[in-house]
Amino acid sequence: MIGRIVGMLVGRELDRRDGSGGVKGAAFGYMVGGALRRMGPLGLVLGGGYAAKKAYDRRKARRGY
Repeated sequence: MIGRIVGMLVGRELDRRDGSGGVKGAAFGYMVGGALRRMGPLGLVLGGGYAAKKAYDRRKARRGY
């Protein structure tokens, strides 16, 4: 279940680049989630770290630092 959540977050972050529709991000998140689960705990850490870094950068940009 955690792998699916991480896959969803990664897909959402990747879809935010172009700003069009959510279907592409959902599909990509599904594929990435499968790949991350196959990598085991390391994949979940990498995917979670990617999503957390993007969220941190977005928050930092919003604050103006």
